[in-house]
Amino acid sequence: MTELTTVDEESGRAALGRALRYLREKSGRSLGQLAEETRYDKSYLYRLEMGQRLSKLAVMEDLDRFYESGGLLVQLWKVARKEVFKDRYKEFMRLEPTARIMHLFTLGIPGLLQTEEVARVLLSGSQETDAEAELVEEQVIARMGRQQLLHRKPAPSVRFIMDEYALRRPVADSVDWNEQLVRLVDTSEMPSVVLQVLPFSAGAHHLMAGALSLLWQDDGSAVAFTEGNDCGELIEDPAAVTRQRLFYDRLRDLSLSPSDSAEFIRGILKEHRP
Repeated sequence: MTELTTVDEESGRAALGRALRYLREKSGRSLGQLAEETRYDKSYLYRLEMGQRLSKLAVMEDLDRFYESGGLLVQLWKVARKEVFKDRYKEFMRLEPTARIMHLFTLGIPGLLQTEEVARVLLSGSQETDAEAELVEEQVIARMGRQQLLHRKPAPSVRFIMDEYALRRPVADSVDWNEQLVRLVDTSEMPSVVLQVLPFSAGAHHLMAGALSLLWQDDGSAVAFTEGNDCGELIEDPAAVTRQRLFYDRLRDLSLSPSDSAEFIRGILKEHRP
């Protein structure tokens, strides 16, 4: 099984493709025979084996049953899926530092506004080993460094919309949560920042499943990035970006005004002050 162990560390899709090709050749089938037996298009199967595209999960479940491979393909698919998300997120991270205008909606506390302790709690999850703890610290450092873009010259124009949910579910202990709420109030007073709270009373909306970020560059070009359920999508098509902007504008209209939002956070701060 030498071919399977020679894994390209930079490409989960390539590793998955090699596994698919290995299992097919081991079974003695050609692509045409596999297509006939599984009813998947031959060219589609070829692109999967070449790592040119990522299938739906159901396809890998189907092929796992076909090859009796014990869930190997599903596990490799999960790795490849995370890799695709990371690649798109890396591209978004490349564009963020040069953005002139930023509009963000989050269900939780935005990463750009988190205190170090809150970021550490949110990034830790169920990390237990020393290696995992070290990785968390690296992620915290990276997040804190990313926040410097709010203070660059000239500062970008940034609008945050936070769901009330983010403020009603405390993170860490009462002292750290108090510091986080103070950070939100202080940030809302920055001249280049607008912070709004979307109250529960706004009801259901189009972005309940995750977060949305909109970036505009100096040349007027714009992208959108949506996140949810451990996956993300970088949107560059102008029409699709406009659609996401309309979703955002509707949330802005449903949100508390900046001054009312600051007062709302101060009220929660009084409730939680240790």
